[in-house]
Amino acid sequence: MEKLQYISQGFTIEDQELNIRKALDNGVKWIQVRWKNAPENEFIKLCEISKKLCSDNQAICIINDHIQIAKLVDADGVHLGLNDESVEVARQILGQNKIIGGTANTASDVLQRMNEGCDYIGLGPLRFTSTKEKLSPILDFEGYEKIIQTLQEKSLEIPKIFAIGGVVSE
Repeated sequence: MEKLQYISQGFTIEDQELNIRKALDNGVKWIQVRWKNAPENEFIKLCEISKKLCSDNQAICIINDHIQIAKLVDADGVHLGLNDESVEVARQILGQNKIIGGTANTASDVLQRMNEGCDYIGLGPLRFTSTKEKLSPILDFEGYEKIIQTLQEKSLEIPKIFAIGGVVSE
């Protein structure tokens, strides 16, 4: 599994597509298509474009929140927020071979996601980000260390965890 996941950004379909193309051109091999409050027809179009771009670049294409759209465009998987459909429902719709990721903000969220059978966890936010409307408490690096330590103390096999929220190249 890749170490870096690009979560798409932009207020228009053109901005979104340009940013996804830039990420792929710079070697990113995992794209999560996320466009909150987009008109559904434009979001579907962006997902179709993104799936093709990812296929052309041997990259993984994950759709944020929308299980049915992920199925429609034959994406590689879906990423679910804590208040979205369940991982179980996503597995029923997408099948066993698709990637299903989930958001977590606390150690108990991570444990919940592990119990649900997520393939990976997006844990955050690392820092402040303006791309999320209702931002959970910021973890910073110390928060990640505490959560990982909690999991290690329980002798659990730690799943793939991505830091999300305010992650920049530095």
